[in-house]
Amino acid sequence: MKLGILRCMQTEDYCPGTADLRAVREKTGAFAGLEEPIELIGFVSCGGCPGKKALLRARELVRRGADTIAFASCIQKGTPIGYPCPFARQMKELLQAQLGEEITLLDYTH
Repeated sequence: MKLGILRCMQTEDYCPGTADLRAVREKTGAFAGLEEPIELIGFVSCGGCPGKKALLRARELVRRGADTIAFASCIQKGTPIGYPCPFARQMKELLQAQLGEEITLLDYTH
């Protein structure tokens, strides 16, 4: 798996992404049960509400080799601030429509 992680820009001040990176390294959370190696292509933010740069940045991750885009848990689950992104569903639908079926989207990381 060649992985790009898309995180919430609003949580950058609270979270350096250690739990996301640990989940990748230890193959827990969304990566549990994977046998294949995981290569982290990039770890970027959505660009701010309402996910205005999510598609641009996801496309760049794909251009650089990602075959899977994971929404960091801050987007779907709201960790660590306790507030899930109100635009998460729309971001995912947009990425699915624009990136195509060959790119796997994961709803969370840990």
